[in-house]
Amino acid sequence: MTQNTIFHVCARTAWDEAKSEGFYRGSADDRRDGFIHFSDRTQIIESTETHHGGKKGLVLLTIATARLGKAAGALRWEVSRSGRLFPHLYEALPTMAVTETHDLPLDADGHHIFPPLPED
Repeated sequence: MTQNTIFHVCARTAWDEAKSEGFYRGSADDRRDGFIHFSDRTQIIESTETHHGGKKGLVLLTIATARLGKAAGALRWEVSRSGRLFPHLYEALPTMAVTETHDLPLDADGHHIFPPLPED
């Protein structure tokens, strides 16, 4: 499976640190699992709710898969929950592959407010 755009949600502090390094190495959960978890545009809102529901200080990363460079060979679409394919990156994410970042504030009910997501 191939898509031009994938998404990841992480702590703003982790993203700011990654920008100074040039690479994002993933969250503690990503490092435990051995890959960075991503979602496509149809999965990202549900994934964020499932794994980050109600958390403050998060940022949405929009990644252009064409900009992954050599890391593109480490991107795999694998079966995950509900039998759906999710993108997993088995090495660090080059920050230059991130085309947009958006803070994810919470609404009054504690749900993240997403910007319009680009079509692939």
